[in-house]
Amino acid sequence: MQTLRDLPTLRVALSELRGDGGKLALVPTMGALHDGHMALVEEARRLVGHAGRVAVSIFVNPRQFGPNEDLEAYPRREAKDSSMLQAAGVDILWMPTVDVMYPAGFASNIVVSGVSEGLDGAARPGHFDGVATVVTKLFNQVRPDIAIFGEKDYQQLAVIRRMVADLDMGIDIVGMPTQRAEDGLALSSRNAYLTDEERKAALALPRALGEAKRQMEKGATVESAIAKAIAMLASHGFGTIDYVTLCDAATLAPMTVLDRPARLLGAAKLGKTRLIDNIAVLPLETA
Repeated sequence: MQTLRDLPTLRVALSELRGDGGKLALVPTMGALHDGHMALVEEARRLVGHAGRVAVSIFVNPRQFGPNEDLEAYPRREAKDSSMLQAAGVDILWMPTVDVMYPAGFASNIVVSGVSEGLDGAARPGHFDGVATVVTKLFNQVRPDIAIFGEKDYQQLAVIRRMVADLDMGIDIVGMPTQRAEDGLALSSRNAYLTDEERKAALALPRALGEAKRQMEKGATVESAIAKAIAMLASHGFGTIDYVTLCDAATLAPMTVLDRPARLLGAAKLGKTRLIDNIAVLPLETA
């Protein structure tokens, strides 16, 4: 595995790797890797086959963190991450510094309207501009044929798909199902912030979403199912509940009636940790 930190070296390495004509897959991350990330790497390897190559990027992107968010505290563990990726057979680890990614005078910003405007877009103003900008840069730097993202960040995946389609990037965006711990909690680098008691309470998020899904698929109103989910989160110690919302699975437009494939998404704070999760919900005739 080649670990690279500057653009000229990256471009030389990519040129050499592409010499055999195989496909290149990219897995963008912010590090602090866990089994969810490694499942993305495994899928990348499967998709490109024996002749293809896999690149992983690690970059904690300051432009997607708000003024009072956890940029400085976000877990960083380059040595362990590197060891995990080496063992997984990754070909290139791209770890640019902030100065490489955003050199002096950097003045551009990518805005994806529509799918970015509700949910986390409303709760974290500017977040998806930062995501879209850094992902565009990563795509231009690595120039992959395929990029793999997890569905846990479902709105992020929708934003990237819209951006790639709108800007004719020609990259195949693959979404991987959310990877979960044995007890059902969605894997996340931020889970490391949770105390033991908070880790137990955190299970209320996937369970609340799962119960709301069951109620809606049995005919309960969207409003009543969501109200019960919010009450369940509050009863388990969640503080600020940014949203529990049913949205169109493709456009993320809010839904009040379950009449087409949907996604139930939730985001709430437990102690100092903000957790997100989502699950698919099917209309009554197909559930």
